[in-house]
Amino acid sequence: MTNDRNKILGETIKRLLRRDAISHLKKIVNKSHAADLSVIFRSLPIENQRKLFDLIEDIEQKSVLISELEEYTFLEFIEHLSIDECVEIFNYMPADDVADLIGKLPKERASSILEKMNTEDSEEVEDLLRYEDDTAGGIMVPDFIALREIVTAKEAIESLQKEYHDVEMPFYLYVVDEFNRLLGVVSLRQLVVVKPDTPLKKFMATDIFSVRTDMDQEEVAKLVARYDILAVPVVDDQNRLVGIVTVDDVIDIFRREATEDILKMAGVGEDFVETQSIIRSTRIRLPWLFASCLGGILASLVISHFEGGLIKFAYLAAFIPVITGMGGNVGAQSSTIVVRGLATGRLDVRDIWTVVSKQLAIGLILGVIYGGLLGGVARFKYDHEMSASLLALAVGLSVFCSMSIAALMGSLVPMVFRKIQIDPAVASGPFISTSIDVISVFFYLSIATTLLV
Repeated sequence: MTNDRNKILGETIKRLLRRDAISHLKKIVNKSHAADLSVIFRSLPIENQRKLFDLIEDIEQKSVLISELEEYTFLEFIEHLSIDECVEIFNYMPADDVADLIGKLPKERASSILEKMNTEDSEEVEDLLRYEDDTAGGIMVPDFIALREIVTAKEAIESLQKEYHDVEMPFYLYVVDEFNRLLGVVSLRQLVVVKPDTPLKKFMATDIFSVRTDMDQEEVAKLVARYDILAVPVVDDQNRLVGIVTVDDVIDIFRREATEDILKMAGVGEDFVETQSIIRSTRIRLPWLFASCLGGILASLVISHFEGGLIKFAYLAAFIPVITGMGGNVGAQSSTIVVRGLATGRLDVRDIWTVVSKQLAIGLILGVIYGGLLGGVARFKYDHEMSASLLALAVGLSVFCSMSIAALMGSLVPMVFRKIQIDPAVASGPFISTSIDVISVFFYLSIATTLLV
């Protein structure tokens, strides 16, 4: 339904832009959610993007729109805004979002914007920019509710009403000591059900999950998801509370990490194709396709090595595509299962032999089933040949070997890559499929020529 709505909205806006129907455009743009407009933005030329942007009356909606843009679209569009316009928009954004966007800009432009921003806001942003983008410190929100343990429930509620009314995550109140070290947490529900004169230390939860500023964002996301919490506090090396990571950031992390894994597994980089230029897309794909090309050359060399057998038994060539295809599919399935399991935390690298043995067992069973099936097909199709039975045996054994080895490689390689600190998604694209193609051809022709010649 959302995609249909965005499609209709996009077509309507493009039609009105062609007609230059400004009054109608203004009504639609100001009634539409900024997140929906951000989807439409990437399909518009820059002059129409600017026209739509100028029609938005609410500065807060402009800030949401900017924060929702894909990186490539954002960088292209922000070049057409003045420094003052950028400052006005960024002043309405949460500090963590501003830090993300500022970090993508050229240093000179980023410095100019920070100099003109409100002092308090710019200091928060600069503090966040000290951390790596993909760490808890880089994604945390520096706005949170922190109170001393002697504060009563009544005083805490008054603080919420006076000092913390615009905090992004008001559902958790963090309890700290005089040095701002984290002691516990109180939920908003707990706060309103206890007696007003009860101090926070009497009912705060001390068994609290927290993360360090240098923890990887993916690990932070897994923690939030595992324990079903709306936010997790971020502390420094002295356990001082410096920020929180909220559930909306966790959703963005999972979406971004899943997208990167899928695109890496396909060998097309880490960004959507619509956010890349033609030159950039070509440059990213070149090395991956070279790996496939190299694999194809190796496969052709393997085949040429058995050229004599193929000339004598030409029908052997008929089963090369199906044997390599079956192996490639099993390898892709196993690697996808393992990579996704590692990404979501359901699999751990310490379980390597359990995971690999399970996938190998599955590959062996599938190899027996499909080896028998394709062997039967070979026997039936070439029944007129004197060596039909041996051909059937060669095809069956080759399929068995191909699918078993594919299952082994598809599960083992990503686990080994994770163990040596290499992104396992990289191993699951052309690397595994190309390797399996070469190995499958080698096994098939070796077995076939041994049995038939």
